[in-house]
Amino acid sequence: MLDTLAEIPALSLADQQSDPEGFAQAFGQSFQRFGFAVVRDHGIPDALIERAWAMTKAFFDLPEDVKRSYFVEGGGGARGYTPFKTEIAKGATHVDLKEFWHIGRQIAAGHRFEDKMSPNIWPDQPEGFRETFLELFQAFDDAGDKLLSAVARYLGLAPDWFDHAVKDGNSVLRLLHYPPVDADAPEVRAGAHEDINLITLLLGAEEAGLELLDRGGTWLAVKPPQGAMVVNVGDMLQRLTNHVLPSTTHRVVNPPPERRGHSRYSMPFFLHPAPDFLIKALPSCVTAENPEREPPITAHDYLAERLAEIGLIKK
Repeated sequence: MLDTLAEIPALSLADQQSDPEGFAQAFGQSFQRFGFAVVRDHGIPDALIERAWAMTKAFFDLPEDVKRSYFVEGGGGARGYTPFKTEIAKGATHVDLKEFWHIGRQIAAGHRFEDKMSPNIWPDQPEGFRETFLELFQAFDDAGDKLLSAVARYLGLAPDWFDHAVKDGNSVLRLLHYPPVDADAPEVRAGAHEDINLITLLLGAEEAGLELLDRGGTWLAVKPPQGAMVVNVGDMLQRLTNHVLPSTTHRVVNPPPERRGHSRYSMPFFLHPAPDFLIKALPSCVTAENPEREPPITAHDYLAERLAEIGLIKK
């Protein structure tokens, strides 16, 4: 059943400048209630976003064999191209109707995480792809730092608490193409799932289809204002906060029949901590009523565990 009454409030990241505590409370409350927040005035320039959409569409319009030449067999989809019907939501029976491209953090040769973070792959076309997406990656990273600072304040931590955790973080920018679907297509565009990382910052959710599983088992459509960003809690943040901030199940459903002839594009930025960051329940989130639920684990080991579950790497 679809819930039409509950609505995620749209917040302005610009308010953080003048009232950091007020913004942190509003953002944290949205996270605690929904596992999601909607953020306007996120600071990523419109012109950069427009350029990125144009590049994304141009790349996915390339011939199949050209795109597949950037597919890394056995690479777990960490970098470059992943073709249609590869990823499957945990516990799902149908593979997802999507193709995607991954861009990771650009690190120097000899970096301490060189063995854990694959080098980026860059296509020959469209021209300017590398420059555009390195710039966008940085812009997402900057917005993510501000949002994590709000999360830290909400949890009663120092505003810069997450800085050490996400410095050299294994974050990934995903360019996503959901192709047009047949009227009787059985699969949802992306099956019900939770995200693995700390938080996800998403552009492109205005095209109807994103839904979250709300309390009581109803699906709530996520409808951000034009240009706003949808931000959600990932499993790593849920584990870190001992489930105080919930990683909410969400999905992308096929559009109504009149929109099924259209492609849908989106750009999620999966913000990860550094591979050696230990995900251990924060003491302030452990109480007699909410004892520690899971043992500590490094971000790298947790990611490997989860990628095997969704079929991107083989155990």
